[in-house]
Parts: sequence; structure tokens; C-alpha cells
Amino acid sequence: MENTPDKQELLDKRYIRMAAIWAENSYCQRRKVGALIVKDKMIISDGYNGTPSGFENICEDDNNITKPYVLHAEANAITKIARSNNSSDGATLYVTASPCIECAKLIIQAGIRRVVYSEKYRLEDGINLLKRANIEVVYIERVES
Repeated sequence: MENTPDKQELLDKRYIRMAAIWAENSYCQRRKVGALIVKDKMIISDGYNGTPSGFENICEDDNNITKPYVLHAEANAITKIARSNNSSDGATLYVTASPCIECAKLIIQAGIRRVVYSEKYRLEDGINLLKRANIEVVYIERVES
């Protein structure tokens, strides 16, 4: 059964709330971001911003500047799929912050067809690139549950 627009919006709001809860796992102080990748109504991957595996869980330097090797939530969720038997082809990515241009490139290459986000960023180059790649982009204002 195909999702009606109302049902899809309800699902989008639920998944974006779940991504926001997942963001709480981040050790980053400046901003906590969470991401979920959903395909056929199943969460096939998740991620939050943080340092690579095996690194100390400190995202900022002594000047409170994010370290250059911190991974974004989208990148963590997409690279996790590479280590699983799942495919992100045709999936939806739910992310609490709008994707940057680097993550937008990964989203395109991962075959993700839809991106739902809940926090706008001053730079829109990532969102613009996704739209240029004919990826459906949906902004949902974050509502606390």
C-alpha cells in the first residue's frame, strides 16, 4: 500500500524525532547531529557526528573549534552501510541538520533519493546540490516530542 501524503508526513516527523534522539549520542559540544537511513519502512543505518572509530571522543579543540577529522552524522550513517549487507539505493535520509556540500556528494553517490532535515544552516550549497541531483529535499520544523 502506497503512503498517502498525510501518512508520509507523519512518518517523516516520527523519523526526524528519532534522529534527534539519536543525536544525543554525540560527544560533540558545539552541535549534536543525528541521522537515520530508512528503506522500505526499516531503519537500515544510523549515525551521529563524532570522531572516527578508535579516536578519543572529543570533537573540539582547546579553542572550541571542531577538529577537522570529525565525521558528520550523514557520513557516519552512509559509511556504516558500506560495512553491512544493506544498500542505500532508493532510501530516505533523515538528518537533524541540513547536509553540507561534502555530505551531499556522499548522499548522491549512495543512491539516496530523499532527504528530510529539521534544522537549516546558513550555507545552502549542500541542499542546492541535492536538488540539482533530483533528490527530493523536505524541511520539517523540529517539534519537541
